[in-house]
Amino acid sequence: MPRLSRKQFLGASAAPLALQAAQSRTGKRPRNVLYLLSDQHRPAALGCAGNAIAQTPTLDGLARDGVRFTSAYCPYPVCTPSRASMLTGRYAHSTGVFNNATPWPLRIKTMAHYFGARGYATGLIGKMHFVDAQTHGFDYRLDFNDWFQYLGPKAKLYADELAKPNSGSGNPQIDALWKDFGDPWKAVRTADNREGLVHVGRASLLEERDHFESFVARESIRFLRNFGTKEPFFLISSYLKPHDPFMPPPEWAARFRAENMPLPPTWGKLDATRVPKVIAASARAHAATPELRDPALARQRIAMYYANIAFLDHALAGVLAALRELNLHEDTLVLYSSDHGEMLAEHGLWQKNQFYEPSCGVPLLFRAPGMIAPGAVCHTPVSQVGLAATLLDACGLPVPDGLDEPSFAHLLKNPTTPATRPVFAEYALGTPQARYMIRSGDWKYNLWVNDMPELYNLRNDPGESRNLALEPEHAATAARLREQLLAWHRPSELRA
Repeated sequence: MPRLSRKQFLGASAAPLALQAAQSRTGKRPRNVLYLLSDQHRPAALGCAGNAIAQTPTLDGLARDGVRFTSAYCPYPVCTPSRASMLTGRYAHSTGVFNNATPWPLRIKTMAHYFGARGYATGLIGKMHFVDAQTHGFDYRLDFNDWFQYLGPKAKLYADELAKPNSGSGNPQIDALWKDFGDPWKAVRTADNREGLVHVGRASLLEERDHFESFVARESIRFLRNFGTKEPFFLISSYLKPHDPFMPPPEWAARFRAENMPLPPTWGKLDATRVPKVIAASARAHAATPELRDPALARQRIAMYYANIAFLDHALAGVLAALRELNLHEDTLVLYSSDHGEMLAEHGLWQKNQFYEPSCGVPLLFRAPGMIAPGAVCHTPVSQVGLAATLLDACGLPVPDGLDEPSFAHLLKNPTTPATRPVFAEYALGTPQARYMIRSGDWKYNLWVNDMPELYNLRNDPGESRNLALEPEHAATAARLREQLLAWHRPSELRA
């Protein structure tokens, strides 16, 4: 397809031209893309995944109407690098975004650039953790700072919930804004009795309508009303929950009682001699929330995590209802995923940062009426790095050269197709704790640059409780996977 001129891009005819060209080549294709994105949603925390605790009727409905991926992985289990890789289609070792303080490179293109160049109205409403003020190709952008303006004086309630600066939760949204003069909330927040940075979890003092999820849902609906019926759109509607603070509105907090929350089977059973030192230390310390050494408080945190998910699901329902109301449902590819998972006490660990399934795995659901067979389940492992190519491909648009992962759009139509390539992930690049993951078939191998490797058979040991890398009979498998991983990318930490 020839490159569109600026006049075509800005003109009313650009979108229909791009759409007609795509449809003439490929038949029926989605006209629009709605990407519902959350933060820290572990893959098993869905009713449609068989989780009896999770209250997710909206997401379960998406799964019934489309395809659910059971082995989807984030590329880097922490916010900023994972999102950078997801939106650009490039791994962190390509983008250079290694942590939550690194701005995304200015010249690396995102999904928004690719869709926008084909005449789509591009919107990003909610969290993306860009670190600085770049818009990365989005025409329309609302984020935490716009929410704080909406809250006005009520922003103090949220500052109190965080207790200290936490840009991962949006305050500040851009760290650099506070570097010159310090934290403007210092000595203004109302302190509580937490031991660390993160509260165990409780009901929020914010009204339901004032939560970030309610704001993002409302503004996403406004975008759909203002632009969705006029031209093709690519909209990312991006939410903070279930990420901390684990403080849902009271109605939602009351649905989940701590005493009803089971601790996972691996709680308190981590063998520190068979895992890397960083993992063992994390299981001992619970640094962000020291109170979680108490099983009763651990259950309270689990309860509020599920309450956060239930409230998020409620917010998503309103956006999907607006699609139907505006007659956009049949023409819109909808997907739901998260930037990484949450350990939620598995192995005694919390938050993300690990290659274990609850942390590196993510939920991934697609719905595209007329394109996807309803109720399909795909067990083929996939990486979110492939989402950029997949969404373009699914819409019949050209996939640019230079992306690190190809499209897996063929799995939307044929979800039983077996894997043809491994899935990779990386973490803590440029540090002594750098590590890399490869998932190939039933096997997962984790290469730690300065610690013991890990090898798990996910079919026989889905809880990843037995590190087979330490057993001689599995040495050949570990060596084969290590060789595959290094053929994909040889870490700079190993080149010295």
